[in-house]
Amino acid sequence: MNQALIGTHLYLRAVEVNDASHLFIWENNPSNWRISQTEVPFSMHNIHQLIEQFSNPRASGQLRLMMVHKQSQKAVGTIDLYDINFKHGFASVGILIAEEAHRGQGYAEDAMQLCIDYCKEHLDLYNLQCFVHADNTASLGLFRKLNFREVGMRKEWYLYRDARIDEIIFQLCLKNHQKKA
Repeated sequence: MNQALIGTHLYLRAVEVNDASHLFIWENNPSNWRISQTEVPFSMHNIHQLIEQFSNPRASGQLRLMMVHKQSQKAVGTIDLYDINFKHGFASVGILIAEEAHRGQGYAEDAMQLCIDYCKEHLDLYNLQCFVHADNTASLGLFRKLNFREVGMRKEWYLYRDARIDEIIFQLCLKNHQKKA
């Protein structure tokens, strides 16, 4: 395992075929659909196709990393890099802590810091961006804490249960990013 992908609480690793059952459950959990914008369930065949895409980020423009708790060795979530543009050096990032019991324990911050370092040092990316629902206070706090800068807002961008929700757009310039002490 590359030492750069080992954090305080967890480590990040590539998605493997035997992760399919976790991904199947997480992707088909309707409580996660609001964030992922999923509208229909995934088949196991779909999950296996996604895993295959994640294995070649230069071709697919996507990379998913599993977040694994160091002590329990249990997968607790994923970090997704998508719309990766290696020519211009940017990607979009999304994070999922899959189960409510694992949220609020510092895993997201640990994993995002590992991802930031990996993007800067190994993928040679220059910028990361993310899109956060304006009412997702946990994610807003996370990205602000990691020095992502708010660069825009899309007013009434999402529809959820008959309510329109703004989307906050964040950017992190990796060139200027200092690793947290």
